[in-house]
Amino acid sequence: METLTLTTPALLFSAVSLILLAYTNRFMGYAALVRQLYDQFRSNPDMVLQYQIINLRKRLYLIKNMQLLGVASLMFCVLSMFLIYIEVFAPAAYAFGLGLLLLIISLLLSGWEIRISVRALDLHLNDMEHFGETNNF
Repeated sequence: METLTLTTPALLFSAVSLILLAYTNRFMGYAALVRQLYDQFRSNPDMVLQYQIINLRKRLYLIKNMQLLGVASLMFCVLSMFLIYIEVFAPAAYAFGLGLLLLIISLLLSGWEIRISVRALDLHLNDMEHFGETNNF
């Protein structure tokens, strides 16, 4: 195996930082939606809103785990760089590998969260199509 240099784990910094920013933006969007649904549910509790709340809770937990795994990935990249700096190469390679593995898991969770989001939007689209058919639009 070729020896790692400081630049190898450093390459992930920008990628992981952008991914964490995207995750945070999604989280903030969901937080605003939860607050809006809360107000709607307090004034008019119905089953559709209750299903949306259940769906959002699942998505929020996924985003939380995606963020935690992304941060852990970044931490292992930093650890890898430190170990390379003090010339402890074998543990540095393992730390870098673990950081990559955590990033992969984070991205897989992101794909799962996207699937759930698309299904939720598809339900709304189907509901609007059904409403349009029943009202002769």
